[in-house]
Amino acid sequence: MKKKIAVLTGAGVSAESGLTTYRDNGGLWDNYDPMEVASIDGWHRNRKLVLDFYNSQRAKLKEVKPNEAHRLIAALEEKYDVTVITQNVDNLHERAGSTRIIHLHGEATKVRPERGVYDDSGNEREVIDVGYDEVNLGDKAPNGSQLRPHIVFFGEAVPKIERAIDMVQKADILLIVGTSMQVYPAASLYRYAGMDTPIYLIDPADVSVWDSRITHIKEVATEGMKKFVKILEES
Repeated sequence: MKKKIAVLTGAGVSAESGLTTYRDNGGLWDNYDPMEVASIDGWHRNRKLVLDFYNSQRAKLKEVKPNEAHRLIAALEEKYDVTVITQNVDNLHERAGSTRIIHLHGEATKVRPERGVYDDSGNEREVIDVGYDEVNLGDKAPNGSQLRPHIVFFGEAVPKIERAIDMVQKADILLIVGTSMQVYPAASLYRYAGMDTPIYLIDPADVSVWDSRITHIKEVATEGMKKFVKILEES
């Protein structure tokens, strides 16, 4: 039976593809107020602003490609039972070949009705894949309500967190790549790993998390993934 690896990824894994991170110096939130473009209150205040922001994010996503870190994570599936739990709303893990992905914060290439089944149950049957197309004010879902980004806004619950916790609890190895470990509830996921479960954290910066199970590989995502793969090969 294949060992289970849970991989938690953040913006750092996509940075080498050319996607701007959020909280680093020069990050996305230096140029945009997240409370205006990525919160539920911001959505209610100015839907057009939020739609335009995610239109621009989709346009950028269309231009970039998965990097080697994405591909190395996907390649783990050859020998391991891998679940990727990502905070990212891009589709680069999918495009790199990963087959089991939990998008904690939603997906930029998808939309859903402003009012619909998802709001009550997290059921994805009303979710629409728009790819890289624009979605504008006045674009309606089949149920007649305005289409909104399929994004977990600040101020909204994270519907898939329980599924992510379950995957971490079952994992034989937890790998964390490119996340500042500052965004909750995702930042607390490592705490659900088994007491004897090794945790590998790939990030070039110092992190404010300490745990005796953690091995910090202080590298950018691609170089860190190469080192992680070598550790697996030698274990």
